[in-house]
Amino acid sequence: MTFTRPLILASSSPRRQYLMKEAGFVFTVEKPDVDESFPDSLPADQVARYLAEKKAEVFRPRMQNEVIVTADTVVILGKRILNKPSDRAEAISMLTDLSGKTHLVMTGVCILSKEKEIAFDDTTEVTFKKLTAEEIAYYVDTYKPYDKAGAYGAQDFIGMIAIEKITGSYFNVMGLPIHRVYQHLQDWS
Repeated sequence: MTFTRPLILASSSPRRQYLMKEAGFVFTVEKPDVDESFPDSLPADQVARYLAEKKAEVFRPRMQNEVIVTADTVVILGKRILNKPSDRAEAISMLTDLSGKTHLVMTGVCILSKEKEIAFDDTTEVTFKKLTAEEIAYYVDTYKPYDKAGAYGAQDFIGMIAIEKITGSYFNVMGLPIHRVYQHLQDWS
């Protein structure tokens, strides 16, 4: 895709970078320096978009001609958000909780330029098979999923063996609903 303005992906996620590149975008990467906390009173289904918008605000004071894309992905089990695990025990606990259940993966996206801003989210329903303790331990010890919401990557071992059903965008589960990003960025080119 020909994009006439400087495009910045404000994310250190290798999966988001891969998806943007594969969709044909030429961009630079800048990780926003932002506190990723959110109000406890915020409903779980609003957190991803809130965080994406919060990340975009970091760039607003220095905006010139560029277009910024920010994103945040959360895993929601019931009404509980499973963020990135802090250690092995928390990763094992999260995957144990997800085992044999259906959960939501929600990615919030914000696209910002000096002239306009759009924010949206995309939700995918994911069903896991019942996992054994050995499968969970192997995954956590081998893949170290500490940078992944819900302690898993759909493109990794656990996604390959555990995901029985996906309703919605697979790429959203990877961290970016690239089909929607592509569509919205056409308005900025």
